[in-house]
Amino acid sequence: MGEAIAVLSGKGGTGKTTITAAVATALASAGERVLCIDCDVGLRNLDISLGAADQPSLSFLDILQGSYRLDQLVSHPVYPTLYFLTAPMNSAADDIDPEAFWAMIADARRRFDYVFLDAPAGVDAGFRLAAARADRVLLVTGSDPAAVRDAGRTGQMLELMGKTDVRLIVNRIWPKLVSSMDLTVDDVMDDVGLPLIGVVPEDHNVILAAAFGKPLLEYTKRGAAAACQRIAKRICGMPVKIGL
Repeated sequence: MGEAIAVLSGKGGTGKTTITAAVATALASAGERVLCIDCDVGLRNLDISLGAADQPSLSFLDILQGSYRLDQLVSHPVYPTLYFLTAPMNSAADDIDPEAFWAMIADARRRFDYVFLDAPAGVDAGFRLAAARADRVLLVTGSDPAAVRDAGRTGQMLELMGKTDVRLIVNRIWPKLVSSMDLTVDDVMDDVGLPLIGVVPEDHNVILAAAFGKPLLEYTKRGAAAACQRIAKRICGMPVKIGL
């Protein structure tokens, strides 16, 4: 039985979708069967980070409505064990039947080792849809005060939802800027109140990879890509040291 992992953020701009795509491709490159589901109804962009914007794709609503089945998905052009469902464009998150969605996730967990749910930023219906039945949650934040405050509030909401396996990813870190602010990752952990699973540096290659239509890990093996590979190994239970 596979594992459903919701990737959340308290505010936009934290790089949550980039993290989702990079960690998923890292797991797929190691031979794991991975399904990525874009849950940002109406504002989908996970396909860009996956380097699959030009590839025909089904929306998860196509599965929910019975038009297609999960075993009919086409694999990623670079990673043969990676699959993708986009978000529907002409629906609202409130229009999605939660029970049907969660039944789809249960079916996906039987077919895949990891199912990543890339939720929209914030704590509205899309957040609840992705988080409610997830086995594990990755909460992505930046190191700026607004992102840290929102991550702390999001962590509290997840606690009220009964989520116990929640791990923090501090993304887009400029080491020199953090140093000048006399701020450490430990400070962010303390403010948010969650254990850490990874730190990811700011990396211009994220923008370049998207511009060239490539997955980050195909464009470079350094910087943010290397950090996401380390996160993927920790998800698999490997004892990998946390650091930039």
